[in-house]
Amino acid sequence: MRIYLASSWRNAYQPTLVTALRREGYDVYDFRHPAPGNEGFQWAAIDPHWQTWTPAQYQAALEAPLAALGYAQDKLALDRADVTILLLPCGRSAHLELGYAIGRGQHTAILMREPMEAELMYKMAERICLSTEELFSWLAALPV
Repeated sequence: MRIYLASSWRNAYQPTLVTALRREGYDVYDFRHPAPGNEGFQWAAIDPHWQTWTPAQYQAALEAPLAALGYAQDKLALDRADVTILLLPCGRSAHLELGYAIGRGQHTAILMREPMEAELMYKMAERICLSTEELFSWLAALPV
């Protein structure tokens, strides 16, 4: 089963969950290490001052070769996934990825391990899990 783990670079639990899922035998896409020797896309590779961009600078940066490559890698993995998991807390990109996966009819879950602001549209996900154990039980029950 191929899993797309949508989360944030700032989520310290993301590497631990990637490792745990792989230990259980799942094929997990890790945006931090999408391929051997690849440390994943980061805006700072385009411009170390990316956080101060104007909207026009951001729009132009989306066309940069590194941004196009990073997007293509992530999008291909998302398209190939059987399951998409949103690991909270995370930002806008991960939420877009989950919405895309829901629209494609993938199995989807949200892993919420700590209190978060209430979000009504999380009802779109197939499952909200409150622990890694609950997530693994849900995954094990999915049809292969």
